[in-house]
Amino acid sequence: MTSVHEKLLPLFFVRTKRERYVEMISNPKKRPKFLGELDHFYSLDPRYVIPTEPKKLFPEQIAEILTKKGAPQSCWITSADPELDGKDMPLVEALRKVVGCQMGTFLSCIPGRLAYFEGEDLGVRWILERRS
Repeated sequence: MTSVHEKLLPLFFVRTKRERYVEMISNPKKRPKFLGELDHFYSLDPRYVIPTEPKKLFPEQIAEILTKKGAPQSCWITSADPELDGKDMPLVEALRKVVGCQMGTFLSCIPGRLAYFEGEDLGVRWILERRS
């Protein structure tokens, strides 16, 4: 079953890809294809992407930035890593497992409003924020 976090995750995607990814996320047969695309995922809407500063690439610092933006203590994980995908986990713990692992992963903090994304490509560590 798709969580509210995953239902709203496509709000961070470029409009032209949203419908396609909504279908992929919510359809159990197509979900593996979506997860497989996360490592090299370039369909994020640049209006919502906040690159992290190089000196703040450690999990605790990223958690601090997210917390200041209103993130709760836990997050929902959507990941190419099957060990993490579909889990609700404390934010700092999730970041410790994700940062530097170079696996396409979303940590959804506030559904459709605040998330973190890390891709396989070096330097793809972004905070995603949609302001109401």
